[in-house]
Amino acid sequence: MLDLIAEIRHLKGQNNATILAHYYQDGEIQELADFTGDSLKLARAATKVTTSTIVFCGVHFMAETAKILNPDKRVLLPDLQAGCSLAESCPADKLARYQEMLRINGRRFQTVAYINSTAAVKALSDWVVTSGNAESILRRVPADHEILFVPDRHLGQYLQEVTGRKMILWDGSCIVHEIFSVGDLLALKRQLPKAITLAHPECPANIREHSDFVGGTEAMLKHLATYREPTDFLVATEVNMMWQMQSQFPQHRYHPVPGITCACNKCPHMARNTLEKLRDCLAHGAPEIVWQPSFHRAREVLERSLLS
Repeated sequence: MLDLIAEIRHLKGQNNATILAHYYQDGEIQELADFTGDSLKLARAATKVTTSTIVFCGVHFMAETAKILNPDKRVLLPDLQAGCSLAESCPADKLARYQEMLRINGRRFQTVAYINSTAAVKALSDWVVTSGNAESILRRVPADHEILFVPDRHLGQYLQEVTGRKMILWDGSCIVHEIFSVGDLLALKRQLPKAITLAHPECPANIREHSDFVGGTEAMLKHLATYREPTDFLVATEVNMMWQMQSQFPQHRYHPVPGITCACNKCPHMARNTLEKLRDCLAHGAPEIVWQPSFHRAREVLERSLLS
């Protein structure tokens, strides 16, 4: 393991590379990264990278976003098959047909896409949001327009609750956040009655309604910072997030909320990235995210939504 880590660090310097890692990556990858964060933080960090190569330890849409915002840089993804159930639930051709149907029926709307979507979907959208900036972006949509929110119905439902804006919700969901067990959450709360429950807004309503705090991963970390005394936290998001929590706030105790089918919820797509694949992509300069025609329009939307 130590030899492998040393090799990655050597190759990183040799290739003039910067490693970005999402909070849902294994702790050993987060520890190696130059930047860790949620989708919004990493998208912004990517624009500040000074090296010629970015290695994105995350999933495909994240590496795509880094390339779109840095067209002149080489962007590598350790495993090109690291996808996202949300992105897959909303194919661009299907979205385009649905938008056309709404227009034919005289609906005035703007399309707001969660960042967990393909570049082709972003190119069809008026805005791109993350869980960290969604509320502020939705308030920029004119009041006389409906909002077509894609692809996460749970995040969309949560945003309807907090903003009061009615939305047309696409029927997509995250496989990690979809399967938290509300029965097991309630059992945990009985075992640890003083524990604080943190839930990601991608969780279904029955999990959110039994939580003390609902927010994206960056918001969770800010919330943790407000607790000085050692506290128990029940965490309803991808289990690797607890590595980052433990690193920043080691005084607290973190308990994963079980899923219906497993003891903890781990994203199988994020798990495709390993130290060995990180080493190999630095050694071979591949897999690489290459520029696509849809990236031009997607870049306009991303810059307006995330960087302005």
